[in-house]
Amino acid sequence: MEYTRFEIARLIGARALQIRMGAPILIKLPKEIKRPLEIAKLELVRDALPITVKGKEIR
Repeated sequence: MEYTRFEIARLIGARALQIRMGAPILIKLPKEIKRPLEIAKLELVRDALPITVKGKEIR
């Protein structure tokens, strides 16, 4: 599924907050990545986000 830029920003921000609060990281990380925002972006790219988006269809 393709997300809008607004959905992407919301997903990354929400997941980064979860990670910051102690949620488990769902992917194997390279040693140089430590910031929650970077981890959330990488999880999004690898389709490992435990978050779903419910949106309405726009016509």
